[in-house]
Amino acid sequence: MIAPATGSSVARSRAEGCIAITGASRGIGAAVALELARRGFSVACLTRAGRGIEEGTVPVELAPRLRALACDVTDGLGLTRALVETARLGGGLRGLVNNAGVHLHGSSADFPADDLRAVLETNVVGLFAACQAAYPLLKARGGGLIVNMGSFFDRLGVTRNLAYTASKAAVAGITRCLAVEWAPDGIAVLNVAPGYIETNLNREFLARPAVRDYLLPRIPVGRTGRPEEVARLVAALFCEELGFLTGETLYLDGGQGIAH
Repeated sequence: MIAPATGSSVARSRAEGCIAITGASRGIGAAVALELARRGFSVACLTRAGRGIEEGTVPVELAPRLRALACDVTDGLGLTRALVETARLGGGLRGLVNNAGVHLHGSSADFPADDLRAVLETNVVGLFAACQAAYPLLKARGGGLIVNMGSFFDRLGVTRNLAYTASKAAVAGITRCLAVEWAPDGIAVLNVAPGYIETNLNREFLARPAVRDYLLPRIPVGRTGRPEEVARLVAALFCEELGFLTGETLYLDGGQGIAH
């Protein structure tokens, strides 16, 4: 019979190694960083400004588990340096959350090609570069978990959102391919795809009566999601270490993507 892990042994195992999160300054990224720290993980918050979490107040008891590092995912060398520094924080790199992203929208008939390139450069090329930079570090530690932040738009046809939708469909494809290639190295790769999540950036938009009247009837649970809900799902994936779960897209959209 295998004895259950004690609280102290669980705390020690989570303190070994560090999880890097791109785009951790606010919104979903900040919520994920705080939730992981709350559960005992050491977290490197990779942001362009290098100031870490900038939204809200970081609880004093969590601050020692959070490290701010400057990193732009479109800068390959800087990205590699940030992840190497993350690995040096103690115990190696144990995981990566690819949350950095941009969202540009407009009519497809005259959407600028440069805007499409900008979205793909961050959401696709930057994400892939982060995975590549993390790979040798995760492999050296004996494996780990990469969580890519996708969107339920990846399986929908969304007007005025061609660039963003295409980028998130690419994220799902990257997730599947890396999961298959890197499984022998003990690296799992998952895609968490939220629906409409209310953050400080979109709160006013989602509160508009016309938007609420259109959107809420289309979400079976009757409301938009919260960053904390996405954060708890991501944290649970790291906590449970479900090595047999890899390559999948996990939708967190209140059932909107499947509602007919």
